[in-house]
Amino acid sequence: MSHKAKTYILFLVAFLLASTVYSQASVKIRIACVGNSVTFGAGIENCDVNSYPAQLQKMLGEKYEVANFGKSGATLLTKGHRPYIKQKEFQEALKFSPQIVIIHLGLNDTDPRNWPNYRDDFVSDFSALIDSFRMLPTKSKVWICKMTPIFHGHPRFKSGTRGWFWQIQEKIEVVANGKNTELIDLHTPLYSRPDLFPDNLHPNREGALILAKTVYSEITGDFGGLQIPDGFNGNMVLQRGVAIPVYGNANSGDKITIDFDGDIQTATTDKHGNWKVEFPAKLAGGPYSIKIENRDSSITIENILVGDLWLCSGQSNMSFALKSTAHAKEEIPKANYPEIRLYNMKTVAWGSNYKWSKEELQKTNNLEFFSGKWETCTPETANDFSAIAYHFGRKLYEKTGVPIGLIHNSKGGSPTESWIDRKTLEFHPQLVDVLINWEKNDFVPAFCKERAAFNIQESKNPKQRHPFHPAYLYEAGIEPLKGMPIKGVIWYQGESNAHNVEFHEQLFPVLIKSWRHIWGENLPFYFVQLSSINRPSWSHFRDSQRRLALQIPNCEMAVSSDLGHPTNVHPKQKKEVGERLALVALNQLYNKNIPCQGPKVKAIKFSNYKIIIEYTFAEGLKTSNGKSLRSFEVAGENELYKPAKTKIIENRIEIWSEEVPIPKYFRYGYQPYTDANLVNETGLPASTYTTEFEKMDF
Repeated sequence: MSHKAKTYILFLVAFLLASTVYSQASVKIRIACVGNSVTFGAGIENCDVNSYPAQLQKMLGEKYEVANFGKSGATLLTKGHRPYIKQKEFQEALKFSPQIVIIHLGLNDTDPRNWPNYRDDFVSDFSALIDSFRMLPTKSKVWICKMTPIFHGHPRFKSGTRGWFWQIQEKIEVVANGKNTELIDLHTPLYSRPDLFPDNLHPNREGALILAKTVYSEITGDFGGLQIPDGFNGNMVLQRGVAIPVYGNANSGDKITIDFDGDIQTATTDKHGNWKVEFPAKLAGGPYSIKIENRDSSITIENILVGDLWLCSGQSNMSFALKSTAHAKEEIPKANYPEIRLYNMKTVAWGSNYKWSKEELQKTNNLEFFSGKWETCTPETANDFSAIAYHFGRKLYEKTGVPIGLIHNSKGGSPTESWIDRKTLEFHPQLVDVLINWEKNDFVPAFCKERAAFNIQESKNPKQRHPFHPAYLYEAGIEPLKGMPIKGVIWYQGESNAHNVEFHEQLFPVLIKSWRHIWGENLPFYFVQLSSINRPSWSHFRDSQRRLALQIPNCEMAVSSDLGHPTNVHPKQKKEVGERLALVALNQLYNKNIPCQGPKVKAIKFSNYKIIIEYTFAEGLKTSNGKSLRSFEVAGENELYKPAKTKIIENRIEIWSEEVPIPKYFRYGYQPYTDANLVNETGLPASTYTTEFEKMDF
């Protein structure tokens, strides 16, 4: 007898048994929760009252009867190591004669005993399981679920689970479409909550509550009424020149009316509580208002401008407030710009060395780390805003007249990996290792590990999260913004990755790719090269940043090495840095004929005992202080560098040393804290430089 024949005989027997147990005339709506250990509630204390089916019962109330038919270790695959259809829980689920069935299976199919061997049976096996419930007298309505996450700490994660998991997720969608079932996404609400998974596989009670709420909303259509994202509020800036999305959530089937300054559109909320409309692109201008309403409530957003929206992110030098800068006294009183709008996403906890409170710890786990609202730029609002972002935005506004919106979300001390999305890190062959055993991971700088450990030491959750953790700041600070079109990004970060230049060279392009996955592959990304300070690795890091800027498309770098401080990682000259970033944007993106770069090496030639360096952006090469050129060094084959003598000839510089008769290498400004002074006619500085990593034909 064939495998399929045996399966259908089993279904037929179960069908005959079902009607003897429950009457179809039962008053309550019966819901069968079918699944594996996650459905059962494995690892949850008092799972009979705290599993997701039990919590779902509390939410739905007396009109429903919810029963838990979860089986730990069960596979969807009928040839798997523990097929669900061969378990007594399956028989009991059929006997329950449910009107609604929620199926969450697939996690155990990622086992190497299962998916590699029997993957081709998954769709047919799942389809047969669905049919077994639809064949009941109740003609059960079936919802199937995307799997809850499996996190990187799982012992088989790298060896196969991470890849097989996503293959199964795709097949679940195929089944939902092919069998015309509803699909519940149990993955997304929990994928950014590893703190709720003590063993990386099973959610705890709080995680089960999220599952219950998700299933409740899908069954009832109750998604909490009309809501819009946090970033949509009065005084905001919408990006000009592209379609304008307005979106949010409401109860399923709700009719939403959106009035954008007299242009009216309607939308009907989908089965998952989502609604969205797009208004035609607008030129810069305003103010406008948007009114959003359904039959129960309305939301009005006023004083909206259409202009250019910039994301300003990074770590503490981007956070550095205008009030603390060298130019604060003269700049703050002038900061009255009604057409510059500031969205200051303030952090719930400071990065300083203290023990975070219970509230701060919980908000961090809940991804409630940032909060803020749009405000008009005034001396009061600019005072605490990012100095670099402010000066960048002001320069753009003064040169273009276009309203400017500045979103500031940065976190002092944060490493690059905390700003990259989880899935990208998980699948990158090298970067995945930064996720594993974070507290003792050599990829992570000691400062980040030590500061995070001190901040969270009062937490009783061993999976307590911290903004320095990989993917955290992406999930808390970038993900909420992804529906808003932006003009570009300015970035000042690297201090917390300077200990491992080679690792950062992998991280930085991946960060940009991660964000371009949201905002488009041509998203302009302009960043600040680290300034000067007496930290040994910074010479190499700055040169690495210079090379990365050349390698990554639509990516430019602003030099700040001339504005550093020998011991202070937070130099106060932020006006110059913000304006240098603005010059790059004005030249590259706004097509303004404005010099935006300091001298850049174009070619290197060798003539007898000299090295001749030819520069671009070099009309009028000179020194910043009118004195002789400093900080050039040359070396021969032995790589022993000696101070060089120099001579400027138009756009070239000749360098040599009597101690190096046959020069082969040179470097410029290569001390961690440098007094290098080469600039061009506009006063913009040259980057520090070494030929050590250049591919050159000598």
